[in-house]
Amino acid sequence: PPGESYGVLSRPCHALVLLNPQSGSGRALDDFQAVVQPMLAEADIATTVLVTERPNHAREKVRDEDLSQWDTLVVMSGDGLLFEVVNGLMERPDWKEAMKKPLCILPGGSGNALAASINYYAGYDHVAKKKLLTNCTFILCKGLYTQMDLVSLSTASGKRFFSFLGFGWGFISDVDIDSEKYRWLGSARFTLGTLQCLAKLRVYQGRLSYLPVTHEQGTSPAPRDPHAPVTNGHIPQPAGTEAPGSLPHDSLLVPLGQPVPAHWTVVPEEEFVLVYAIYQSHLGTNLLMAPAARLHDGCIHLFYMKAGISRVTLLKLFLAMSRGTHLDLNCPHLCYVPVRAFRLEPRVAAGIMTVDGEALACEPVQG
Repeated sequence: PPGESYGVLSRPCHALVLLNPQSGSGRALDDFQAVVQPMLAEADIATTVLVTERPNHAREKVRDEDLSQWDTLVVMSGDGLLFEVVNGLMERPDWKEAMKKPLCILPGGSGNALAASINYYAGYDHVAKKKLLTNCTFILCKGLYTQMDLVSLSTASGKRFFSFLGFGWGFISDVDIDSEKYRWLGSARFTLGTLQCLAKLRVYQGRLSYLPVTHEQGTSPAPRDPHAPVTNGHIPQPAGTEAPGSLPHDSLLVPLGQPVPAHWTVVPEEEFVLVYAIYQSHLGTNLLMAPAARLHDGCIHLFYMKAGISRVTLLKLFLAMSRGTHLDLNCPHLCYVPVRAFRLEPRVAAGIMTVDGEALACEPVQG
């Protein structure tokens, strides 16, 4: 997009490709060899392919390896493998340097939200499957890269995650996890999962609070100085406040045991069908959830749906979301607010929480 500042991959370029052969309907390796490799060879991009053999294989590889031999890390899978890679990089003592290594996503899963988002930001038509893979490979061949926000999430039990896509609780997360058993269907698994979860529509109780973007207008991240350091969506701390190698400080958050600051907004309703904090445009290949989102707008796009919505209306919203027109329906149960930070405190440990499509135990969380 215009106004972005870009880096350019060197040529010849050497890429480490992390590929999950089990992702989606299990075609990632075939698709890589048939579609991706010929295009990369033509673009003078050499590849070392690591086929992952178990969960966290990729995470350990990028956490422990010397990455200097590669110019870029390419993830060919669904969003889950990139989540592993990002968190593996953030576990390195030299994470500040490691996080400057360009990352590329090639869609190889059933949920390819980041790939669909990047395809959208690049101005391409909405496509899926092989066409989306070709578009994303073409973006890699061009070799331009730019910054992307990360969101720091912490939970009541002391876990810390770095997330590039979204955090969810309730209906959407239930669909995501309940439909795992239909992986072989590819992206159709989400349609089937949506219909099943609609049939047994549940309500979740909890408290949602957030820091609206408007409150921070003075320190709004846009327009960003192209020469400013890459901060992964974190506010840079004054020099000297962190030990070298320590993780970024969550400057907008107070500890989970304390009430949220007075200038935050606490949502009056406490019964929800879903809460979803998304930082990219797409929730899935066919779900354009946050049309206003950009790769590094310094913003969390917070959606929540209040209890009392009918199944018919909920289905209409999901159908409209395939075109990104769900907010035009002006549904009183669906709320959208751009925020800098949020906190969710479930009343009881009910319902699945997800970060970047991976399941979490249900507990208080903030980001």
